[in-house]
Amino acid sequence: MLKIDGKKAAADLRADLKKKVAELKSTYNAVPGLTVILVGEDAPSQIYVRNKEKSAIEVGINSEVIRYPENIEEKVLLNKIKELNKNNKVSGILVQLPLPKHIDKRKVIETMDPGKDVDGFHPMNVGNLSSGHDSSIPCTPLGCSLLIKKVEKNLSGKHAVVIGRSNLNGKPMTQLLLKENCTVTITHSKTKDLKTECLRADIIIAAVGMPKLVKGDWVKKGAIVIDVGINKTDSGLVGDVDFDEVSKVAKAITPVPGGVGPMTIACLLNNTVECFKKAQLSR
Repeated sequence: MLKIDGKKAAADLRADLKKKVAELKSTYNAVPGLTVILVGEDAPSQIYVRNKEKSAIEVGINSEVIRYPENIEEKVLLNKIKELNKNNKVSGILVQLPLPKHIDKRKVIETMDPGKDVDGFHPMNVGNLSSGHDSSIPCTPLGCSLLIKKVEKNLSGKHAVVIGRSNLNGKPMTQLLLKENCTVTITHSKTKDLKTECLRADIIIAAVGMPKLVKGDWVKKGAIVIDVGINKTDSGLVGDVDFDEVSKVAKAITPVPGGVGPMTIACLLNNTVECFKKAQLSR
C-alpha cells in the first residue's frame, strides 16, 4: 500500500512554480499577483489565508490580503472586486468563504472577472470545465487529480466513484475524471447501497464530510482512495475514509491530514500563475 504524500507533492509543485515565476519575470518583467479578500474573523479562514499568503511569497507571487469587518456592506465588497478586475497587477482574486449571511455569495462570485477567478467558481469557468474547454479548475479537485496521477498515469477506462455532489468538490471532480476517460459514478446522501457502488470502483474520491464513512469492506483490493474529508472528532482530525481499515486493501490512499489539504493551496498558486500567463498572452 502506498500512502500518497500530499505534503511532498505540494512542495514539488511549489518548487516547479517558483521556477515558472522566475521565468515569467524574466520574460515579462512582471510577476503574478494574488489578492485575497477576507471578511470577518472566522478562525479557520484566518489560518487558511495566512497559509496562502506564506505559500504565495515562497514561490515569488505578489500577495495581498484585504481584510474587512463582518458588517461590511455588500456594495463596498462588490466595488472592491470591480476595482481589482481592472488592476493589471492582480492576476488572481479570491474571496475567502464563508461570507457573512447578509452578503450574497453568488453575486460576489459573478462580479469577479472569470479570467481572475483562481477558485474556478465563476459560472463561466464552471461551464467551460463541464464543456471540456479551458478554464480555471477548483483547487481541491485539481489537487486530487494530480495526486491520482502520481499513482496511475493512464486513467482511461477506470471506474471512479465520487462520494459527494457539491459544487466545490464532487461536481468538478467528476468533470476532471470524465476528461481522463473514466467511467464515473456520482454518489451522495440519497444513494442506495453506497457500499456496493464503492466496491465496483478502481478509484474512490470521498468528499462528503462524514467521519470514517468508507470502511475496509467497501473497497476492492488495489483501488486508489482519495480522502477529501476533514472532520473534527474527540480523537483528532479524521477523513471520510477509515484509514486503518482501507489501507489494508487499497493500492494507494491519502492520509488526513497531510494528503489532499496541502495540494489545495499549491493548486491555488498554480491557477494564479496560469491566469497571469493567459492575461499576458491576451494583451
